[in-house]
Amino acid sequence: MKFGVDYTPSHGWFHSWLNPDWESIDNDLKQISDLGMDHVRIFPVWPYLQPNRTWINMKGVEDVCRMVHIAGEHGLDAYVDVFQGHLSSFDFLPSWLVTWHKGNMFTDPEAVASERELISIMADALAKEPAFKGLTLGNEVNQLSDRPHPTKMTATPDQIGEWLDELLPAAKRGDDLALYSVNDGVWFIDGHPFTPVQSATKGDLTTIHSWVFNGIAQGYGARSEECYSYALYLAELAKAFGPADRPVWLQEVGAPENVLATEDTPEFCRRTVEKALDCSNLWGVTWWCSHDVPSDMADFPQLEYSLGLFDEHGKLKPIGREFGDIAKQYRDAKPAQSKSVAVVVDVDEQGNPIDRSTLGPGGSICDMWMKLEVAGKRPTIVTSTVAADAKELESRGIDELYRDQTPYKARFYSAVSDPAFESVD
Repeated sequence: MKFGVDYTPSHGWFHSWLNPDWESIDNDLKQISDLGMDHVRIFPVWPYLQPNRTWINMKGVEDVCRMVHIAGEHGLDAYVDVFQGHLSSFDFLPSWLVTWHKGNMFTDPEAVASERELISIMADALAKEPAFKGLTLGNEVNQLSDRPHPTKMTATPDQIGEWLDELLPAAKRGDDLALYSVNDGVWFIDGHPFTPVQSATKGDLTTIHSWVFNGIAQGYGARSEECYSYALYLAELAKAFGPADRPVWLQEVGAPENVLATEDTPEFCRRTVEKALDCSNLWGVTWWCSHDVPSDMADFPQLEYSLGLFDEHGKLKPIGREFGDIAKQYRDAKPAQSKSVAVVVDVDEQGNPIDRSTLGPGGSICDMWMKLEVAGKRPTIVTSTVAADAKELESRGIDELYRDQTPYKARFYSAVSDPAFESVD
């Protein structure tokens, strides 16, 4: 089992790419390694790398490689995202895609060609670094494509599929991973152009981002079993729409203090990770994030200043100590046992949920799964296609199915891109 962190530089946040403080970065990465982590996820900022559609900042590419190299010096593997995209409530889109030059990163041929060029250059450069282990197209790029984004770049599922098929091969080098990341709108928003089947079949593994401020904590209770089980629910849900043995990476999970009390975050960390480890396909856990946003930086949602395992001065917080202990305790744990109980999700001819909103917090599928989990039944999730195939059920060891007889939409879910919200519609 892999345990790591999403690296947020302690000095200058991600704006530090404009003028990297390499001594500080070296110290940050040493702290992460000393905590017992085995990998970091690194976030260069898209407009800093590609400020013009036909000009790539090669000094920026070299800086990314240098950070990966420093991570390797501290025994850390490095996974790099490219299209940021969206970070901590701020969008970072190049000027050639906005306002007077408004374009669509998913469907405009010239834009996609430029994105492919950046991906290829990044992959070629990073492949020379032994610590580099994989490239993610971008951070939660799906939220740029649909509501509630205020200036969304619309696309159809077919167009998103073409975009992924164009860029993922450009990211692939040898055994290094090529993948993309999504927020939970993929699983819960009806009509969303990024689909569960795409997430579960395209790229080398499936990524999930688990944030309990989306309604889980507000609807079920911040210290409830349902809240602790949310990352596991996403992992089991993600498994349902692809091959039974496909790995699932819990690529982002954090303890947001807009719904959790500070003193409860260490327990939330332990309970959430231990629950998530009950998914037999789990590939790794990456905590958001390494260091708190510096307090002198303006306009972040308040919770962003407290998500780190270390504070802005580099002091290890209680939640950081807890996550380090968890990594030491479970790194060599055996995979979870297979599960014999499953909740059935009705799907269309493409294999996608007929009603995604029932899967969200407080929806009928989510409620059913949570009740079974709290009762100790250890449920997984299967599609109606799998449920109709006796041989497939037998091969998975599933002998007890639960079906949604009275579907109802998510009662708690809030599909907002900005995690600052305090209430649920």
